[in-house]
Amino acid sequence: MFGAVMSNPKLCKPLLEMILGEKINRIEYPELQKTIDMQYGSKGVRLDVYVEDEKKTVYNIEIQATATRHLPKRMRYYQGMIDMNIIDKGGEYGSLKKSFVIFICTHDPFDEGRYVYTFENRCIENPDLSFGDETTKIILNTKGSVGEISEDLKATLRYIDGEDPQSEYTVNLRNEVEDVRVSEKWRREYMTLMMRDKQNKKLGRYESAVSCVRELYGEIDDSRIMSMAKITQEEYDAILRCITEHTDWDDEDIADWLIEEFE
Repeated sequence: MFGAVMSNPKLCKPLLEMILGEKINRIEYPELQKTIDMQYGSKGVRLDVYVEDEKKTVYNIEIQATATRHLPKRMRYYQGMIDMNIIDKGGEYGSLKKSFVIFICTHDPFDEGRYVYTFENRCIENPDLSFGDETTKIILNTKGSVGEISEDLKATLRYIDGEDPQSEYTVNLRNEVEDVRVSEKWRREYMTLMMRDKQNKKLGRYESAVSCVRELYGEIDDSRIMSMAKITQEEYDAILRCITEHTDWDDEDIADWLIEEFE
């Protein structure tokens, strides 16, 4: 839903301006947002929002509705996937773009009560010395109360946290949400994403099972391996056949075959 609503530049651009506290002339939606999930399959990410401004600065915005211990590493992973995709398109290291990875969280990941947490890479010995990799990570806390932010951004965070709209922008957000909810196109896309996520979970389960069998076969009893890998005898036998007969297949190749065979 957030990705669908933010596909409207009249809502996405003002949100970025509120978060950054500066004017953006225009934004565009490059193909990276659509390709990054497909390119890396179950190991990739599906970005909620990926846009660039007129200076080719990259902005990735995500909603994080559940608390997780690994939020910083998840943001690091998102940054890495974005950079890798740019390099894979033929770019050199110097062509990597200035980027902001922004997570809007409905919990406080650092328990300091701040509205905004901004992180850049700087020298520990000399904090005034920037690393110069042009990456910034911003975490917004919808339950924050500490720090100076605009009233519009406060109202937006409260709205995302479940409160009624209290500004012109949040009223526009609510109206867009209602429009998207009745959109048949969005419903079809949502169902497609749900099916793909379900498929990726199956792929991940089988990849873990294959890895377990590879590591433990011949070391412990078959029954224990099956119990640890959470697979049936039939699946176990099929994995062993694939490992033996297709020595060039990796775990993901075998997992793909297992899905076709058993699902």
